Amino acid sequence: MALIEQSIIDQIEVTRNGSVNVRRADLILKDGAEIGKTYHRHVLAPGADLANEDAKVVAIAQAAWTPEVIAAYQASLKAA
Repeated sequence: MALIEQSIIDQIEVTRNGSVNVRRADLILKDGAEIGKTYHRHVLAPGADLANEDAKVVAIAQAAWTPEVIAAYQASLKAA
């Protein structure tokens, strides 16, 4: 009867303004069968520090965050 805790990034989406929404699922497995799950979410704004992010998140953010996207996001902050 082994209990295992496992965290996986199970959802990554890019919004219209370039923000990257990340969902992490924390699973509890008993003998390989899932017995519990919780979700944690966070949002990365265009140009944010990616140092502590999962490699998949980094790859998607780098592809989505063109210089134009980052500039438009920063301009939207100044306009608000």
